[in-house]
Amino acid sequence: MRPLSKLLAIVAMVPAPAFSHALDEQLTCGETAHEFVTSLVDTQAIAVPAMRVEANSVNAFRPTSGAGLTAFGLRVHAVFGYQPDDPLFKAGDGNPPSDAVYGVVVLGSADSVKHLLTGAGSTAAVHSVIPMVLTAIVCRQPAGERAEQ
Repeated sequence: MRPLSKLLAIVAMVPAPAFSHALDEQLTCGETAHEFVTSLVDTQAIAVPAMRVEANSVNAFRPTSGAGLTAFGLRVHAVFGYQPDDPLFKAGDGNPPSDAVYGVVVLGSADSVKHLLTGAGSTAAVHSVIPMVLTAIVCRQPAGERAEQ
């Protein structure tokens, strides 16, 4: 039993990012919502269709089993995005935003996520989803800055 305990201790010390697909670069907000979501669909890192479409047309996608998505070392619980007039995203029942938006929901407090983003030079915004538990990392792109698909 001792060798098994040692093996489990070693595995527990290996950081999660060693077995993950890090989204840090994409969350510096330099791409479009279409590019962000398409890259994750193409690598089968998120399940399609969207698991939820909000009234404002923001589509939420579930990471696939074993995708190991992380953002700045934090586990990704959901990926979201919307880009006006893009058939990749389903429309909701309400008023969609005029700007493209994309990002992820991670396990961590808003303050800790802000600290990580600042250290990485990301311009993403941080919004608390469940205080002290889940936080959204949000990239927005004004309509005039959207790239052609």
